[in-house]
Amino acid sequence: MAAQQGLQQTNPKGNAAQPGARQTSRLEADLAEALRTGPFPVALRTALAARGLALNRVQHRLAQRGIRVGVTSLSYWQRGIRRPDRPESLRAVTALEEVLELPAHALTRLLGPRTAEQPVARPYRTVLAPASALEALLAGLEAPADGGLHTVVHYERVHIGAHRELLFRDSHHVVRAHRDGVDRYLTIHQGDPGCDVERIRVTAVDNCRVGRVRRHADSGVVVAELLFDARLRTGDTAVLGYRFEDGTGAPSDEYVRGFTYGGGDYVLQIAFAREALPVRCRRFTRASPGAARTGLVELTLNAHRTVHLVEPEVRAGVLGITWDWD
Repeated sequence: MAAQQGLQQTNPKGNAAQPGARQTSRLEADLAEALRTGPFPVALRTALAARGLALNRVQHRLAQRGIRVGVTSLSYWQRGIRRPDRPESLRAVTALEEVLELPAHALTRLLGPRTAEQPVARPYRTVLAPASALEALLAGLEAPADGGLHTVVHYERVHIGAHRELLFRDSHHVVRAHRDGVDRYLTIHQGDPGCDVERIRVTAVDNCRVGRVRRHADSGVVVAELLFDARLRTGDTAVLGYRFEDGTGAPSDEYVRGFTYGGGDYVLQIAFAREALPVRCRRFTRASPGAARTGLVELTLNAHRTVHLVEPEVRAGVLGITWDWD
């Protein structure tokens, strides 16, 4: 089969066909020149060719070192479509130097100094409705437009109760600071129609404390501060665990998550009570909160009464799971 991006041919085990001695010598000379002059995409592409590694093999070897990066991202980097600027991407580049048997900093120096630039954020109105309610709550908390944090990994487990209500949801969340001095994370919950925001409770489970909580009755939006023990510096990470207890709204038929920032991995699992099982479940995306569902994909409810989605390197926008009752 054809190798990733046509760099080389692969054998049945997924490794590239081995070049002859003369070709190897030429590839090594090309590599030395590319590492000396750059730019980064050319150097990475040349290193892959010299080592005879397809992108799926590189991804596997990175994973063995605890580095998670998609084949698509690797492809974009070597083609110059994207630049690995985020801290986790820069860690992957450092590991690539080891995987590709290159001198230390051979690739990273071609990217220039390490930075933790502020990611480009979408406005709240593109991911949550009504955005005016959320903006009012954030203003009441004197929250800056940029909270200074973006997601590395986020795992959510949502529990649907016996009366088809959103009973509670647990979050395990890893965030990274892209500016100095961040000491809190603002978490947002929007209940289903008819919910009682005064009865919705947020609990800090791991590595944080609940600060101020603000509620908007008409929209069902609750915003809570989760306070850290220390201020984060640029590039620092924090691991948070927290829970929203709800159970006050109308029967639920979907759960959505709005992402103002892209990047990071997201896992969503919906667990249903034995007394209330849906007949159909699907994942979907939306261009905006009021837009039609797109990208619908069927999900199978397993024997443990759960369905899930996994989204690596999530894009800014709206993502969720919907289900049909009988």
